[in-house]
Amino acid sequence: MTDQTVTASRAKKTFWLLSVAVAVVFLDQLTKSLVIANLVPQQSYPFLGDLVHLYLTFNKSAAFSIGFGVTWVFTLISSVAALTVIWFGLRVRTVGWAVIGGALLGGIVGNLIDRLTRAPGFPNGQVVDFIQIPFNFPIFNLADSAICVVAGIVVILVARGQKIGG
Repeated sequence: MTDQTVTASRAKKTFWLLSVAVAVVFLDQLTKSLVIANLVPQQSYPFLGDLVHLYLTFNKSAAFSIGFGVTWVFTLISSVAALTVIWFGLRVRTVGWAVIGGALLGGIVGNLIDRLTRAPGFPNGQVVDFIQIPFNFPIFNLADSAICVVAGIVVILVARGQKIGG
């Protein structure tokens, strides 16, 4: 493989990593802005029958309401996680893993933006959550969904014998 081929391959994987991350962040922030503009907090709105409701809430903790009151810690952890995903993402060997890394990066950054910019202010901002499903499951957002879907895909791929990163 020539240096030019290696550079082109690296550029392609970087493109996919960053493009998917930007798309996830854009969709996450767009949906959060739409629900804030159109929904009353703490009120349930049927979206897909009884399967999905929209329920605007502002989360002061991490996933599944763990760590209430220490938002700044999750801001720090998210910042380190985003930098780590970028570092590893630039070193993956396949476009597929670059896409997976991009979705993870987008999910992390989507919630990090909330922690950095939303009330009560830097670095304690509350994450906007709005997707409610049955069974008393925690309310979540698109960034959370991206992170969880990536986790599931990685578990399946590793269980099937693939090395993380290709």
